[in-house]
Amino acid sequence: MRSWLYFRFPLSLRMVEDLLAARGITVSHQTVKLWAEKFGRHFANDIRKRSAGKLSDKWHLDEAVITIRGKKHWLWRAVDQDGFVLDVLVQSRRNAKVARRLMRKLLKGQCRSPRVMVTDKLRSYSAAKRDIMPGVEHRSHTRA
Repeated sequence: MRSWLYFRFPLSLRMVEDLLAARGITVSHQTVKLWAEKFGRHFANDIRKRSAGKLSDKWHLDEAVITIRGKKHWLWRAVDQDGFVLDVLVQSRRNAKVARRLMRKLLKGQCRSPRVMVTDKLRSYSAAKRDIMPGVEHRSHTRA
């Protein structure tokens, strides 16, 4: 059973089906989807635990606009310097309260604060950092 490929690498269900077929295992993409539903959380948690010790101490925080059912929402995310997604948060607002929520969620999940936090010029990050992580170096760039 190799549905862990789907969680470790950005592969579609049909690509996993083809990879398995190349190795002599005949399954349909629906079977891979069922495996993903059944075992996915376990594999994702295992991968996250193994890579937790390797996370860098430089976090990049940003937000993007997304539309859900015709309403504008903000997708807040945090990524380490190696591109590993630390956490994601979807909110209908874009203010300091939401930035604080993201930072608290990050600290709870990572169990340590970063050395450097890189953000765009949104002032909500500065306000939240001042309350949640006062000792962390903050760099804000136009194209962070």
